[in-house]
Amino acid sequence: MAESDSVPEIELIIKASTIDGRRKGACIFCQEYFMDLYLLAELKTISLKITTVDMKRPPPDFRSNFEAAQPPILIDNGVAVLENDIIERHIMKNIPGGHNLFVPDQEVSKKIENVYSKFKHMLMKRDENSKKNLTTTLVRINEMLSTKGTRFLTGDTMCCFDCELMPKLQHIRVAGSFFCDFEIPASLTHLWTYIREMYQLDAFTQSNPADQDIINIYKNQQGVKSVKHEELETPSYTTSIPSTLAA
Repeated sequence: MAESDSVPEIELIIKASTIDGRRKGACIFCQEYFMDLYLLAELKTISLKITTVDMKRPPPDFRSNFEAAQPPILIDNGVAVLENDIIERHIMKNIPGGHNLFVPDQEVSKKIENVYSKFKHMLMKRDENSKKNLTTTLVRINEMLSTKGTRFLTGDTMCCFDCELMPKLQHIRVAGSFFCDFEIPASLTHLWTYIREMYQLDAFTQSNPADQDIINIYKNQQGVKSVKHEELETPSYTTSIPSTLAA
């Protein structure tokens, strides 16, 4: 194949599971960029290689190549791109087709910007007030989706905002339920329709970590010891939706 006809290979190095180093971990940024690049690979503007690194036991060449850097790390034509905001800019400006993912929309940006911090606050406080604050943020996203009437956040094709929001919604579902008995209200039908749509897409399912891995990263952050049998559990992946939307 002539050089001009070939698509560039992009490598994304992501964190491995903290339970089983052979599977992908539950880093929201790793999943966000995995989804961005997966969409471009589906369009055949790039060839995508995903490499998982067990940060508890990184291979010797990882530290010699990247020193203290943590995944996600993007490799483009032998050049490593290390920081999240720089990776984002690189996808937008340097990777074929990447600019199409970055749709400017101030309303969407503002509506989704605090959802993860509200979730983390709920994990820390575990009280009704913090649950209410997170629910309020989710209600606003639901209302925005209702008003827009689009399949995704900015239109009928996915963009960077969807790749940013959906991993966070999955962490809210899985870890929110496990630690705080928090459920996304079934009454938020536009948000649930959006989640259902995302569950049907390869960009999400291929990048989505196991429930056990999502739970384990927050256990680690809280200093909770993992029990050995977790390594033997069959990984589970929450993709259920309220029965009222199942039809």
